[in-house]
Amino acid sequence: MSTSGDPVATPALPAADGQPGAGSGREAIVRAARRAFALRPYAEVTMRGIAASAGVSPSLIVKRFGSKEDLFNTVADFRAAADELFAAPLPELGRHLVLTMVELRDRFRGDPLLRVVFSLGIDDERTLLRDRFREQVTDRLAAALSGPDALLRAELIAGQLLGLGATLSLHRPDGAGARTGPDRLADLYAPGLQRLIDGP
Repeated sequence: MSTSGDPVATPALPAADGQPGAGSGREAIVRAARRAFALRPYAEVTMRGIAASAGVSPSLIVKRFGSKEDLFNTVADFRAAADELFAAPLPELGRHLVLTMVELRDRFRGDPLLRVVFSLGIDDERTLLRDRFREQVTDRLAAALSGPDALLRAELIAGQLLGLGATLSLHRPDGAGARTGPDRLADLYAPGLQRLIDGP
């Protein structure tokens, strides 16, 4: 099992609806694999179990993703989500982060970043989730920030995004967040993010 931080030649999560594989079992496989790899050691995860959870055949997973390692590397890839999250100028990034997080959650029927939380404290292949998250999300954001404490501010921003995702998940389906529109969520949550983005 390779744990290198180098990009892998495996399919990334689709950046938008309509990508090849959308609606043909691919998203269900990715969701099932996220849950399986986040909650159990790599060695205990089977393609048959993922297939059962996704409601597809094991052969379809092999056809779309190849090996279990290839599927794991797809789950451990945050680049597509990061591309969308960071696609705004720094002065507008705080609001963009909130709106995009909500939109990605709706599109993928799950949080695009939250799976990394389940890897905390696990000393096996799932450490790759943390390594990739740091490289593809936190370090990338830190490189874009100016001023002092850029890495610390990037870590705090990433933590707040994870907190937003956790809160929306915790109180679904009938919590106040679930009943609140994205713009109102951004009105309340984005200013704190923007202060960290702007720095001192």
